[in-house]
Amino acid sequence: MSLSDPLGDMLTRIRNAYGRKKSSVSTPASRLRARVLEVLKSEGYIRDYSQTDFENGKSEIEIELKYFDGAPVVREIERVSKPGRRVYVSAKSIPQVANGLGI
Repeated sequence: MSLSDPLGDMLTRIRNAYGRKKSSVSTPASRLRARVLEVLKSEGYIRDYSQTDFENGKSEIEIELKYFDGAPVVREIERVSKPGRRVYVSAKSIPQVANGLGI
């Protein structure tokens, strides 16, 4: 099955897993997803992630979610620029997220 928005799919999986209080969630692997997860990890929003390669040539990323005192570290996660509606702005005009606490 082909996804029109693989990054949006990954963010939805993370959001749904936090809603169900899961400790981890898996998603099909790609370089873009791995790079986004690297940023989330370096900013402290996820605990870790690891990639598993299968014999059939497919790979999967296992994402370890992070909680603080039983509450999800990520309160809200969404994609702004989507395949159906692209948003183009200069670097200087990117608005602050969560009063400067988000990325």
